[in-house]
Amino acid sequence: MEEEGSKHVTKSEVMDGSDIMELVENEKVFSDFVDDKFRDLDRDCDGHLSLKELQPAVADIGAALGLPPQGSDSDSDHIYAQVLSEFTHGKDRKVSKTEFKKVLSDFLIGMAAGLKRDPIVILRIDGEDLLEFVDSPAFEPEMMSILSEIDIPGGSLTDYINKAFEKLTVDKGMPPVLDSWVTSNIIAPAIQACGVDQVQPASHDTFFVEFKKVAKVVAQRLKEQPVIVAHSENTFDGTGIKRLLSNKFELDKTLDTALKSIPKDQNGKISKDCVRLALDLLAPSAGLPPFGAVYQMDQVITESCKMFNVDDGKLVKEDEFKKILTELLGSIMLQLQGNPISVSTNSVVHEPLTSTSTLLQPSSM
Repeated sequence: MEEEGSKHVTKSEVMDGSDIMELVENEKVFSDFVDDKFRDLDRDCDGHLSLKELQPAVADIGAALGLPPQGSDSDSDHIYAQVLSEFTHGKDRKVSKTEFKKVLSDFLIGMAAGLKRDPIVILRIDGEDLLEFVDSPAFEPEMMSILSEIDIPGGSLTDYINKAFEKLTVDKGMPPVLDSWVTSNIIAPAIQACGVDQVQPASHDTFFVEFKKVAKVVAQRLKEQPVIVAHSENTFDGTGIKRLLSNKFELDKTLDTALKSIPKDQNGKISKDCVRLALDLLAPSAGLPPFGAVYQMDQVITESCKMFNVDDGKLVKEDEFKKILTELLGSIMLQLQGNPISVSTNSVVHEPLTSTSTLLQPSSM
């Protein structure tokens, strides 16, 4: 399957969540899947999962959500803690297989909904598109524009060539250069093969001649070693939130479902600290990414949360908690309507498909 507007970039697979939903909706297959996962996690074979035994499951869910490893970022660690709380209901206790199955099902359904809304395209980049671009009439004017954006005081020709490759995208047949594997296995060897002077200053004429030589060698290396890239494009403009808020029945149902997973005290009150967890549970229905997945969206959500003092730790009744969530969604919607956020993500796939597949592998936990 070919990508629209390109002769050569291949769509190896479109991940739209359908495989995940097929798994969850098949009761026998999903039960067998849960049995395998639970058996792998239940190291002491007591029929329940301790907090320690749950950690690999939490790590896999975090990876599937696009979070960095636990311990590397405080905001992400907060999400990991909330995921664990989903299993344990905020208590220091063991989890039964029934509880594990219910929470895992909820997370997978949420992921499937997100992939249905924003599919991930798996691209095989083999150098053909890059070579076509280099030989096209558009090459020189587009590279002139890219060169005008680069400012490296005292930079060498090599510095400018590296920076120019960073600015080429998958639609030009270039995998993300910020990935260290691409840099060390594709770009650096091509520059070395062309004998580019490591200290030579970068003039316009020299840049175009040398960059074209290097790009052709890069295309050849990609032909010999195709790179698989997970590509997604998302625009967050508040449309999903507006649709949810405009349907009171759907909004009430969605809030009720989310609050079932939120820990409450003995009087049924909820801490405002749980607002971000609730937002993550509402995210698929509101057209939002999980917290930690899109930096620009995290900023919008954080600013809105400050307006409602969600970190003050106060306990509120369920109705007030719902009101806070509804008003918070409205605030996020208004910000996105005024300044939509468009995000294009390209990640080199070094293992079979994406991190979601790790979560779905019985032997991964």
